[in-house]
Amino acid sequence: MKKISLYDTTLRDGTQAEELNLTTEDKIRVARKLDELGLHYIEGGWPGSNPTDKQFFREIRKHRLSTARITAFGSTHYHRTSAEQDPNLASLLEAETPVLTIFGKTWDLHARTALGVSLERNLELIHASLEHLRPHVDELFFDAEHFFDGYKANPAFTLDCMKTAHEAGADILVLCDTNGGTLPHEIVKIMADVQKHLPDAQLGIHTHNDSELAVANALVAVQHGAVQVQGTINGYGERCGNANLCSIIPCLELKMGLDCLGAERLKMLRDTANYVSEVANLRPFLRQPFVGAAAFAHKGGIHVSAVLKDSETYEHIRPESVGNHQRVLLSDLAGKSNILFKAKQCGFDVDRNDPRLEILLDDIKAREEMGYEYSVADASFELLLREKLECPDPYFTFHNFFVLDSKREEDELPLSEATVIVSVRGERAHTAASGNGPVNALDRAVRKALERFYPRLKEVRLKDFKVRVVSGVLRDTGGTASFVRVLVESSDGQNHWTTVGVSHNIIEASWQAVVDSINYKIHLDECEAKAGKGDPGAP
Repeated sequence: MKKISLYDTTLRDGTQAEELNLTTEDKIRVARKLDELGLHYIEGGWPGSNPTDKQFFREIRKHRLSTARITAFGSTHYHRTSAEQDPNLASLLEAETPVLTIFGKTWDLHARTALGVSLERNLELIHASLEHLRPHVDELFFDAEHFFDGYKANPAFTLDCMKTAHEAGADILVLCDTNGGTLPHEIVKIMADVQKHLPDAQLGIHTHNDSELAVANALVAVQHGAVQVQGTINGYGERCGNANLCSIIPCLELKMGLDCLGAERLKMLRDTANYVSEVANLRPFLRQPFVGAAAFAHKGGIHVSAVLKDSETYEHIRPESVGNHQRVLLSDLAGKSNILFKAKQCGFDVDRNDPRLEILLDDIKAREEMGYEYSVADASFELLLREKLECPDPYFTFHNFFVLDSKREEDELPLSEATVIVSVRGERAHTAASGNGPVNALDRAVRKALERFYPRLKEVRLKDFKVRVVSGVLRDTGGTASFVRVLVESSDGQNHWTTVGVSHNIIEASWQAVVDSINYKIHLDECEAKAGKGDPGAP
């Protein structure tokens, strides 16, 4: 089986993405996770360009990696000096990595305009830089910057650059679609010409996603001889991003039958993708192929019915093979199959002919018409399911809330206060609290009332709060009006859940979502206590 090496450049090329910044500590954490996944090369950065990358190469030496080889990245030497005197090449050697990657200009436009050198001098820069580095490392890679654009403009010069790099000792010549504008059929044609002129050279591929073709171009390149693929986790990178390794790897393994990570490590892919997003402080892309939360989510009733019989009907791979899982969503498109699937997930054994299913389905569709979004608020749906199927006693009874917002001076922030009256276990609790806005004040007030009875509510933290105006139909007036949907994401440190509220009034919608979040936490603790894992009344 053909072995393809995976070269990750998240820590260098990926950090050029807008809104993505990593500290040295972040880069160490990501590198260790990528090594755990089983990637072969991890490009740590450009030690000659900034202190963070220099520090990374010093720190990473203290960590023993199991599969990955750390790689330092740089450029050919400055054209007005020699390779031996160049500070950039010196910093590469100071990084003390077993592998080095340098890039050089292979487009005549860049050589003449960007570098301001003759084409002959550009060839000298490539040869001298690689020849200088070759004795000091185990492996040496040459990134042919703007290779495909250069070939289209002046194929003879571009091929001379590749021949020069090969003769100077580069182990792999990496063909770079730096501007991301090359099409798959062009990749095939150009690679064939390179192989014709350099039949002994090992080729790699480095593509950008400006034409939404980075993954496709990388796969085509492998199909036509590339032995190394460069890319980033989640496709992070400058402009539209780099080739996404989270799509490339499963395509190579599962669809092309090539050896990259192996089946066991492939199951860690989704976890790795989410981990890198978390470290980078970026939300995971919901609809990302293979590893996104929506990659194997089913909403339409007909689809769900078929998937429950055989997942192959609407899934191109087994979600578990990449560490993902199948999800069934609730919406106005839902059928009985959706309800049955979700009920089973929540621990309810419901017969398909149970009359309560039809009532529940009608209720969900009516709520979705108003603006409720149960497909992203599983906790609220589970509470609704329990209400309809079990009719449990409420954890507390609401009586009243009162919210006051006041602003006394133009330059001062408004003051928010909330008063809440609830009954818990036969006792009436009347509490008040102030907060940063009316919703925060309400949340504090109701918790103050409940924490005496449910101390573990102190564990809950609000992770995200989203407000959106949605259109709904007012049946009693026959007109149209705007509803406000509030989504609240909560966590107790171990569990994460999302709840939803909808109303014309943003305070009421927020109250619904907050109360559902509190009820769900109490429900989780109750289930834990029944399983013998804890006490719902313990802090």
